[in-house]
Amino acid sequence: MACFVRVMQGVTMTNSRGQTAAFRLAALLGGAGVLHFVTPTPFDKQVPRALPGEARTYTYASGVAEIALAGGLAAARTRRTTATVAAVFFVAVFPANVQMAVDWLRSSKTTTAMKIGVLARLPLQIPLITESLKVRRTS
Repeated sequence: MACFVRVMQGVTMTNSRGQTAAFRLAALLGGAGVLHFVTPTPFDKQVPRALPGEARTYTYASGVAEIALAGGLAAARTRRTTATVAAVFFVAVFPANVQMAVDWLRSSKTTTAMKIGVLARLPLQIPLITESLKVRRTS
């Protein structure tokens, strides 16, 4: 609780474009991070098979990272550094998104709409990266 209070003390309530972008990214990352714990199985399937160890470990680690990034983006004191780390994170998880696309495209259980959706998702990493860099510049 004390950690949460410290993070919230760093949250400012002025409204700037950079801050709005930071809060938008924080909400996205926080929500995704929680989903890694609530429904881990879809995330387990995204973990590239070439990685050593259990997929669930990577799922939970990624969820923790996303929640931590959300907190760092919400706090004005840590926003600039966290935005840089978030951009790197979005680049780092791209192979998992590619793995998911490959698996879904090969699967006969995946609908055409799902296949289109997973392919459309891949280029969406670019705005996440650029938004993170924008937050870095404006913080």
